[in-house]
Amino acid sequence: MTQSDAGTIRRELFIEADPATVFAFLTDPDRLTRWMGTQSQLDARPGGVYLVNVNGRNVARGEFEEVTPNSRIVYSFGWEGGAMGVPPGSSKVEIDLAPKERGTLLTFVHSGLPEPAVGPHTDGWTHYLGRLAIVVAGGDPGPDPRLRAEP
Repeated sequence: MTQSDAGTIRRELFIEADPATVFAFLTDPDRLTRWMGTQSQLDARPGGVYLVNVNGRNVARGEFEEVTPNSRIVYSFGWEGGAMGVPPGSSKVEIDLAPKERGTLLTFVHSGLPEPAVGPHTDGWTHYLGRLAIVVAGGDPGPDPRLRAEP
C-alpha cells in the first residue's frame, strides 16, 4: 500500500475473478466473513448499514453512500467506541472494480483518517485485502490470526 495524502490509504490489487464475484464478497454478509470478521450486517444500498465485527473485539460501523453493482462501493467507516480516533462515519472507504484480463483490478482508497490511525489501518487493510484476493479466487485464506482466541 502507498500513502500519498495525509490521512489516506491507497491500494490497487489484481484479483483473479470477475467484478461480479468480487462485488459479492464485498456486499454479501456471509461471503464477507469468509475473509474478514466474525459477524457482519450489510445493507448494500445508499443509506444502508455497514457493520462488521472484525476480530471479536473491534466493530467497524458505517453507512453505504454509493453502490453501483459490480463496479463501485463507497461507505463511511469508523469504530464503535471511537478506537484510534476514528468514530463511526468519520472516514470514507471507496472501492472501484474494473474488469481486467482474467480478473478484476480493485482500487481501494480509505480517506479521512487521523494521522496516528494511518499506520494501523494500512496494516489492517493489507492483511484483509490479501485474504479477500485469496478467497475470491477460490482459495482458502485459512484461519484469521487476528481473531481473538476463545477462552
